[in-house]
Amino acid sequence: MKTTKSSSSFEIASPNPLLVLTALLTVYVIWGSTYLGIRLAIASIPPFFMAGTRYLAAGGAMFLFALFRGAKMPSLVEWRDALILGACLLLAGNGGVTFAEQYVPSGTAALLVATVPVFLTIFAWLTKLGPRPSGMICIALLLGLSGVWILSRPGSQSAMSPGNQFHWYAGIIALLVAAALWAGGSLYSRKAAHPSSAILGVGIQMVCGGALLLLVSVSTGEAGQVDLGRVTAESFLAWLYLVVFGAIIAFTAYIYLTRVCSPALLGTYPFVNPVVAVLLGWAIAGEELDRRTISGAAVIVVAVVIIAASTNRAKRAVVTGPASKVMAGARD
Repeated sequence: MKTTKSSSSFEIASPNPLLVLTALLTVYVIWGSTYLGIRLAIASIPPFFMAGTRYLAAGGAMFLFALFRGAKMPSLVEWRDALILGACLLLAGNGGVTFAEQYVPSGTAALLVATVPVFLTIFAWLTKLGPRPSGMICIALLLGLSGVWILSRPGSQSAMSPGNQFHWYAGIIALLVAAALWAGGSLYSRKAAHPSSAILGVGIQMVCGGALLLLVSVSTGEAGQVDLGRVTAESFLAWLYLVVFGAIIAFTAYIYLTRVCSPALLGTYPFVNPVVAVLLGWAIAGEELDRRTISGAAVIVVAVVIIAASTNRAKRAVVTGPASKVMAGARD
């Protein structure tokens, strides 16, 4: 049988271990560093305007690249679902993180976003897209909530005045809502219509999400406050880094990994990203690394690891159970 290669596929018979390792490190480090990049970018660029232009630029580049490689134009249904996913993942998800980082350190933001697997587990069960959480997963969920409670307490930098405390809690709530809607969008993505080209699919999601973010920026009057003359070189370079490395390069590496890695290996990036974000925020931006942050980080990471390990174990049981029965029947 003759097989044909689509414009989006990576034709990999046996993945190169060095290439896989490089792609993993790319996702680990770059996605972990984007939290600091966001903080530096919004220092002189309004947050929603920064996020909107970032995703329009990256999504437009990926869209044109996919078309240049021969991908078909998306259908209306694919555009509709890209708009829904762009609203959940980019407008609410990344937009919420960008808004929150005006008041919350980038490392803390990354740690709270690491609760996405917790929301995924709960939402999948409530919508009957996943099994009822086991006792171990319920314990992990409680651990995750404990970690959120530890991190939600204002640190010394944020508890200096009632106004700062209000902004702190606003940032914490925005991060939790962002994580929840990212999880909801991820579940919706399972049944959404996607173009045959993965790069095109990611591109139109970014275009839709970027357009929605800019719409928020304009409707709130934020866009009218943009003064390009006041944008610092540091903020511009951070914006450029988010476009080229955070969106285009890291997403391309992630797409590659989805085709060559096991779900267990691919699922390690949510554990590593917060560690990278916390260390970079501490080393470069001078963010506080106190006992509260360390203990909250440890509790959340342990909770997410337990959920991932329990979920993978349950999936293996479902797969090997029917398979073993078939093999037994073949031997009879």
